[in-house]
Amino acid sequence: MPGTTGEESRTDSCAIVVTHYPGLKDLLGLLNELNRETDFLVIDNGSPQADQYRASILTCNRCVGFLQLPENIGLAEALNKGLQEVRKRNYRFAFLFDQDSRPGDAFVNNMLAAFARAETLAEGRLAALGPRIINHRNQRQTPFKLFNRLLRRSDQPFHGASGLFQADFLITSGTLLPLACLEQTGDMKASYFIDNIDLEWCFRARMRGYELAGTSDAVLYHAIGEPSNNPLVRRGLMAQHKPARTYYSSRNRVHLYRQHYAPLGWKLRDIPRFFLKAVWLILTSTERRQYWRNISAGIRDSRNLDGDEAAPGRGGSDSAHRP
Repeated sequence: MPGTTGEESRTDSCAIVVTHYPGLKDLLGLLNELNRETDFLVIDNGSPQADQYRASILTCNRCVGFLQLPENIGLAEALNKGLQEVRKRNYRFAFLFDQDSRPGDAFVNNMLAAFARAETLAEGRLAALGPRIINHRNQRQTPFKLFNRLLRRSDQPFHGASGLFQADFLITSGTLLPLACLEQTGDMKASYFIDNIDLEWCFRARMRGYELAGTSDAVLYHAIGEPSNNPLVRRGLMAQHKPARTYYSSRNRVHLYRQHYAPLGWKLRDIPRFFLKAVWLILTSTERRQYWRNISAGIRDSRNLDGDEAAPGRGGSDSAHRP
């Protein structure tokens, strides 16, 4: 039976929170919010200080486990380990969370209610539901994007329903997955390690005939990338990461461009965007040499990744290449 102890603790959902050098205040804030509504599992990806906050996490009555990994195996594989664990415990749903996200009021209940509505409209072919993402740094809302047209299309109603939106892509954090669908869609692609995992999985789910939906009935406060004084970053028009992350984002994006299930509309928009952002980083950043090394190495190593999507029911098996 899922949950902690007793029939009164039974729940259909379990949240998976992956940590890596977390800010303790933000992490405990997230877990306290989850503890009010759902069971949760924490997977630490090789943080040396994990023992310092392990005891605090395990005092939460809805915590069903704390898996402390000896090294960083990557976000994708850590999520896969969490998904394997919640499936063993016979939950129906899994929520995926980054360590620094903050759910809005009644997040879990609102997401489950929205999923029930969307699943009926999708006639059981709904692979995932995402919340409305709000950047807590600038309060900018992230639209639910579609890539099936050359012109930008966002926030289109899902089967005409109020508060539900079509989506070709959902950000990992806050996403609700029905575990039964993973047998057909497959788990996260382990070889991607950290970046573009959500893009690849969403494109693969859509290729296999599933729908994705977003809802404005549940809000998640989440910022992508590092804080910056750059006006484009501050306005939320562009995300900026440290040079080491650009290795994975470059490698995985270029690899995904070659996959048949990646939408043509996304490729036509993303390729020039990737090129312009790379040029901007290399020309303007004080860390231009590090950016150049990591971007060029990522593009080169994209040829070494396997060409197949993750198999149904498990993550990819190949190891991650590091810069």
